[in-house]
Amino acid sequence: MPTFTYNDLQFSLEARGDRWDLSCARPDGSRGLAGAGLFPGLSEGDALARANALARTICPVGIRTVGPDVNHPNTIGDLKIVGPDVTHPNFIYWDKESVSCPREL
Repeated sequence: MPTFTYNDLQFSLEARGDRWDLSCARPDGSRGLAGAGLFPGLSEGDALARANALARTICPVGIRTVGPDVNHPNTIGDLKIVGPDVTHPNFIYWDKESVSCPREL
């Protein structure tokens, strides 16, 4: 089972038939499933490279995704990831769990 670390998170890639499951270690020691049935038919090396790219997309460093941009999704293989709508920014208050839309741009 190949593993890699990205953004202080430990990811593991596990083979399930001809597909791969990507999991991530949680702070309490349990594992969370980040994706199942990924990368059909790929070798371990190719699947690991794609899993690393997927982790970089779904867990960007220092960015909190707010407001989906459904018109411009990122695709990794068959997976579509909808990121933030940067043309309509929301401001994040880092000292509390809330966001607000700007009154003026």
